[in-house]
Amino acid sequence: MSETTVLSIDELQLEFPVYGGSVKALNRVSLQVKAGEIVGVVGESGSGKSVTAMMTLRLLAEDGYSVTGGSLEMLGTDVLNASEREMRQLRGARVSMIFQEPMSALNPTRKIGRQMCEVIRLHQRLSAVAARDKAIQLLREMQIADAERVMERYPFELSGGMRQRVLIAMAFSCEPELIIADEPTTALDVTVQRQVLRLLQQKARASGTAVLFITHDMAVVSQLCDRVYVMYAGHVIESGATARVIEHPSHPYSIGLLLAAPERAEPRSQLRAIPGTVPNLSALPPGCAFSNRCRHADAQCQQTPSLMPLAAEPTQRVACWHPQSIELEVINEP
Repeated sequence: MSETTVLSIDELQLEFPVYGGSVKALNRVSLQVKAGEIVGVVGESGSGKSVTAMMTLRLLAEDGYSVTGGSLEMLGTDVLNASEREMRQLRGARVSMIFQEPMSALNPTRKIGRQMCEVIRLHQRLSAVAARDKAIQLLREMQIADAERVMERYPFELSGGMRQRVLIAMAFSCEPELIIADEPTTALDVTVQRQVLRLLQQKARASGTAVLFITHDMAVVSQLCDRVYVMYAGHVIESGATARVIEHPSHPYSIGLLLAAPERAEPRSQLRAIPGTVPNLSALPPGCAFSNRCRHADAQCQQTPSLMPLAAEPTQRVACWHPQSIELEVINEP
């Protein structure tokens, strides 16, 4: 794994204007992705993880948001100040995106083969025959047995798992340096989800492509990612090696998130839940955004904590005035 940084977000602040104020979607978010590694961003709905993904490729409506601070650099390009022409040179060719819902990402009126070949020929100088051969090979690498026949199908003729494999194949078609995957397995059942994740991981490792994987599921992160960032209410509240964060979480929110996993509950017992609700992003409380739900909160929590390395494990960072020290039992999947 290379030490080259392909994506660097530093203290990024972004808000959406609304009537009478603004929604602070990202609050001093910092994260890095190095070449060849798979990095997870996990958090519940409204935490800012998908906004982070969309902003990375600047896919948000230009007049619909305001960046109030920070920087975002990807593959040597200053994304916040780049021209639209520079962004088009990045999108598809050097950076690809896998969306959550393949039926929205794929054109329902065009056959799979035509869509794949168009993407390949747009970014690479290949003949129609060579582009088709490459598309078929990519589908086979996604363990699609009858690739030639799938090329002649429309998206609605394929299952959800098959459509998602097609999207992954398209994402890798131009040999990108970075892939951003925004909850690509959310709509799939557990068995198909595991197959798709394994294929994504194998292809990324084989090609040396870095992946920024957005999800709300800690179990998915544990299977796939080298490192993880935990987000809450637009803040990164914990980061570190995946195994370390899952086995030794330090932020009270990370601990609550892991303890709420269904596999940790006793049979026929109620699932654990984090008390309270996510704060209104247009009226965030002062200091730590999690303080109104945290049993360890005190007066010091009225000040916003920075993401700081733990003394026991400097590679693990936590934004909390009262980091906890617990060890969770690793639950192996059957």
